Amino acid sequence: MKFDRTAFFDHYRTVFGPLKQELVNALEFLLGKIESDNRWPQTDTGLRQIAYALATFKWETAHTFEPIHEFGSAARFNKLYGPGTKVGQSLGNTTAGDGALFHGRGYVQLTGRTNYTKAKRLTGEDLLNDPDRALVPEIAYNIAVQGMIDGWFTGRKLSQFIKDGQPPLYEDARTIINGHDKAVQIANIAREMEETLRFARDSAPQN
Repeated sequence: MKFDRTAFFDHYRTVFGPLKQELVNALEFLLGKIESDNRWPQTDTGLRQIAYALATFKWETAHTFEPIHEFGSAARFNKLYGPGTKVGQSLGNTTAGDGALFHGRGYVQLTGRTNYTKAKRLTGEDLLNDPDRALVPEIAYNIAVQGMIDGWFTGRKLSQFIKDGQPPLYEDARTIINGHDKAVQIANIAREMEETLRFARDSAPQN
């Protein structure tokens, strides 16, 4: 699936507002990755799945479309995700300090020893000893996409909510990342992103 860049950015500005060069660069990188990624179906369903992924990236990166650290201190992360907490145990954290070491990073805030272990298998990167590698855009993109497709983060997959022959369940798709937290806001972004991507796709030669 190809996207005409002029059409994409013109439509993006009408929907989301002005674009700084840093944001253009970040989106250019993501569009390039998406166009060469055969994990996305080359159909309207695929376009909607991409729209939801980009909406999630937008929200989870504080609207920068660049991989970021989860906001907070080491003390906060250890309190939230430590091995003695229910959340920490569900994330596979086993050692004191794991909460801070494996705090959220990337396009979708990869969190917890279990998810970093899965990401290590996917990427071949030593993310357990160097978790900041999850902030490298190429690595962060692969982690985010595979995690959403395979249901790493909550056990729920993108294809359960955005599938052929059915309207996309954008609000419910939030459960692949984080329950229903901010589900309505992200769903609204996804709808606008779908419109933007569709306009850009229809303006580009598909070969």
